[in-house]
Amino acid sequence: MSETNKFDFEIVIGLEVHSELHTNTKIFCNCTTEFGGDPNTHVCDVCLGLPGVLPVLNKKVVDYAIKAGLALNCKIAEFSKFDRKNYYYPDLSKNYQTSQFDLPIAEDGYVDITVDGVNKRIGVTRLHMEEDAGKLVHSGATISSSSSSFVDYNRVGVPLIEIVSEPDMRSVDEAIAYFEKLKSYLEYTEVSDCKMEQGSIRCDCNISLRPWGQKEFGTRTELKNMNSFKALRRAMEYEIERQAEILRDGGRIIQETRTWDESKGVTLSLRGKEEAHDYRYFPEPDLVPIIISQDWIEGIRQSMPELPDARKQRLVDTYGLPEYDAAVITSSKALAEYFDECLKYFSDAKVISNWVMGELLKHLNASERSIAECPISPEKLSDLLKLLDKGTISGKIAKTVFEEMYETGKDAETIVKEKGLVQISDESAIAEIVDRVVTANPQSVDDYKAGKERAIGFLVGQVMKETKGKANPGVVNKLLVERLNQ
Repeated sequence: MSETNKFDFEIVIGLEVHSELHTNTKIFCNCTTEFGGDPNTHVCDVCLGLPGVLPVLNKKVVDYAIKAGLALNCKIAEFSKFDRKNYYYPDLSKNYQTSQFDLPIAEDGYVDITVDGVNKRIGVTRLHMEEDAGKLVHSGATISSSSSSFVDYNRVGVPLIEIVSEPDMRSVDEAIAYFEKLKSYLEYTEVSDCKMEQGSIRCDCNISLRPWGQKEFGTRTELKNMNSFKALRRAMEYEIERQAEILRDGGRIIQETRTWDESKGVTLSLRGKEEAHDYRYFPEPDLVPIIISQDWIEGIRQSMPELPDARKQRLVDTYGLPEYDAAVITSSKALAEYFDECLKYFSDAKVISNWVMGELLKHLNASERSIAECPISPEKLSDLLKLLDKGTISGKIAKTVFEEMYETGKDAETIVKEKGLVQISDESAIAEIVDRVVTANPQSVDDYKAGKERAIGFLVGQVMKETKGKANPGVVNKLLVERLNQ
């Protein structure tokens, strides 16, 4: 997005996030929710909606919806119900979706985000339960370029929660921060596995622009089924630019649903939404209303785990981590647990944080692995940090050892022994090399004595080069200063 857009118009963004609940069976039947399987093999008469069948609500779905609602600071409804949302689409086997309309299970929540050091509260309008639809498998790269589509109903009936935000976000960064925070809440509470590559969590993004100072919202477009942060960011940036250009040229935005074409880097029109779609909602006649007692709600509240904000504060208060470090560490439950496990073996939280945020995340991102797939266990990383702390290896060598650990899975001590990487701390051995380096570099010596203290950095580098990085940098610096000041 260009800087010009930021000043021409105010951006208004709202997200509708759909997250599959991590139950073993579907919302109204006993079919498995396991991802994959041959097309149309995880189905039964109930989830296909064949005549004469009756749905039975999975209680675990309600438990998880309450838990997610509490995590998002929502009010849990003591009375809610299911409704039929009627529309025709090939992936909807019953021609209606069992969802919640006017009486959702949770409402009026919020999520706090921080962008560029500024805190902001994003409102959560509602959270409701519903069943997922099937999946269309297109013959082409995208739905727009396909000549035919196949339907896989395995996903039909998988339980979902839909979380609808207020249109409170005013930038792409705020929208990404909100979605990331929401994902972390669902991971921490374990109501969803949040595997974006499998479609476990995805979102529809509503975007509009309006002149600065205008109270009325502009005409919005909806970006459908975004299932990666990278794609969501690129799609939002493109759509904002597209709308801005239309408005600058005096045109008008058409209310429509659009899809993101990753290969072309553009949004494409999917279907018009000039008028509100009439879904002809009516109460689901085959399911009784849901009555939720305060005891039920409190029981789930008592079972709530430590959530990201509380965990972040604990790392700051207990271990003295900077706010930034704590925010990165707690952004993912798996990463936070990895960090906590490291603390069982090595006590310096800041050193652990530096290595986790630096080398560990760098290698995981480069190899496109999650923390769960990390080949270096918390204990092995801690053992490496112990060798560094004791002076057995230098910081530079530690990074080399880390790379070898990541590639081979070997422990640090084994690699250090095999490669002969033990740090040289013997002053007499290093002193001989310092003398040679000083003798061989008279210009740097003269520069240092002339007041150019940075010249010592070159000399340190030469000593480290001769020792192949094994010399203790502290000892090298000490001996060089002594030698140069003689």
